[in-house]
Amino acid sequence: MDVILVPMGLLCSILYHGWLWHKVRSQPLQTIIGINSAGRRLWAISMIRDNEKKNIVAVQTMRNCIMGSTLMATTSILLCSGLAAIISSTYSVKRAVGDIVFGAHGELMVALKYVLLLLIFLFAFLCYSLSIRFINQVNFLINIPFSDFDDVGAASPVRCEHILDMLDRGFVLNTIGNRLFYTAVPLLLWIFGPLLLFLCSIAMVLLLYNLDMPSKAAAGLLRPVVGDDDQNCMHV
Repeated sequence: MDVILVPMGLLCSILYHGWLWHKVRSQPLQTIIGINSAGRRLWAISMIRDNEKKNIVAVQTMRNCIMGSTLMATTSILLCSGLAAIISSTYSVKRAVGDIVFGAHGELMVALKYVLLLLIFLFAFLCYSLSIRFINQVNFLINIPFSDFDDVGAASPVRCEHILDMLDRGFVLNTIGNRLFYTAVPLLLWIFGPLLLFLCSIAMVLLLYNLDMPSKAAAGLLRPVVGDDDQNCMHV
């Protein structure tokens, strides 16, 4: 059961996220991730062009984003500490759940489950930490007091597209951290058997699909408004 159901469950999640990545790259405005990214870029441009009036709004918004990433990073490292304590404990974990586990539940298999969970939470912590770093940089750059961004920005080393790129990277890393957290849910259920992992993986893919795809009516009303270069950036 472990040899068949576990790879199938994980493969469903990997294939879905591979398809989602291709969808975001090729048709970004057909996904919630692409729509949110375009909205953030428009918001950042609005903050830059009217910085004297909106600088407090920009700082508070960035602070809220940093607080969310900090909370998730703290949760990840706490879970890592707990899993590390369980792995290093002399207490035999398999005795507590051995009677209700379907599939393999030897000491090696139990250790493998906990090590995989530990690695996922560690990578999630890394993504959240990097996300905080990028958003912190945006917090400084977005408040550069340009009186006329069109004129001063041309001679400044800080360009509009650079700020937007930093903002996108921060939120992409935050999204990756969240997806790693979602992946950990089926692996937690794997402790009680591969069947639960498989069913949870299928349910998670269906749930994420409904969250990642906008309604057809909303998607039809969207059009590309944000370009990839500085010129398009300044003429949104």
